[in-house]
Amino acid sequence: MILDEDIAALAPTLAPVWAKLEGARIFITGGTGFIGRWMLEALVCAPVETEVTVLSRNPQRFADAAPHIADRITLIEGDVTAFEIAQAGFTHIIHGATDANAALTASDPNRMFATILDGTRQALDLARSCRSSRFLFMSSGAVYGTQPPGMTHVAEDWLGGPDPRDPKSAYAEGKRAAETLCAIYASQFGLDVVTARIFALLGPMLPLDIHFAAGNFIRDAMAGRRIRIESSGHALRSYLYAADLAAWLWTMLAEAEPGAVYNCGSEEAVTIAELAERTAAILGGPGVDIAGKPDPGWNTGRYVPSSAAIRRDLGVCMTVSLDEAIRRTAMANGWTQ
Repeated sequence: MILDEDIAALAPTLAPVWAKLEGARIFITGGTGFIGRWMLEALVCAPVETEVTVLSRNPQRFADAAPHIADRITLIEGDVTAFEIAQAGFTHIIHGATDANAALTASDPNRMFATILDGTRQALDLARSCRSSRFLFMSSGAVYGTQPPGMTHVAEDWLGGPDPRDPKSAYAEGKRAAETLCAIYASQFGLDVVTARIFALLGPMLPLDIHFAAGNFIRDAMAGRRIRIESSGHALRSYLYAADLAAWLWTMLAEAEPGAVYNCGSEEAVTIAELAERTAAILGGPGVDIAGKPDPGWNTGRYVPSSAAIRRDLGVCMTVSLDEAIRRTAMANGWTQ
């Protein structure tokens, strides 16, 4: 299986990381989502003794979907904005729970913003009560807003941002506010916080039937349908393979300096139209249609990070190309060459 191959390939990279997490007691929000699931898949195969507790709104559904993980961890039921933990003593907290649903941003931006901020406060309060040694916050590249003309790759020191007057900025502004809250807890209460600004992703377990364009394109090409782009297709994105992201995040948790903020994403820019054309060509799809309608998204421009800082400081790298990521994601969903 592709997933098994990917996890096995991570072993040499993560071996020194696991040694630093021996005996850790880890609490994770968002562990049952796409990113969290990848992190857990890597952890349960690791030669390390840890205690892992994962917050989930539906523990049984996750246990049914991933029994090999459920047998290794403790699942507790709760919502990220209002959970209670009877036990304490978590040494590491990973906060990744966010509803990144574009439909929610469009229909209820107030709930989107509140969920991000209230959930982050809950997780930080838990870290403070436990006196945790490390708090990893999964933020987003959305905090930068649209990159200005001429900026090919946005770096961590860019102080731009989304339009605060636009309700479509609820997700991005929520993440910005949550980063500020993390900084407050670090300064006022002495928490050791590191932040990952995550950009677009691709890989097995990515849902193909929701708002992720790359997943939709793979779905349609696999089904033998022409890929349809409703917009002009000019928006620029980059896609990091999920296994690489999992390795980067675990490395950040174990090795990043306190207060570190790193972009986590690929530097290979591709327009949405080019992504569709490549997907159709790789998977044998019949082609692409571009409707050219106005793009309803929050960022109709460039969304491509510089990953120079994390590569320099932590020695991580991107091991799977975009074309290979497309193939592997399709193969994990039953496509054969």
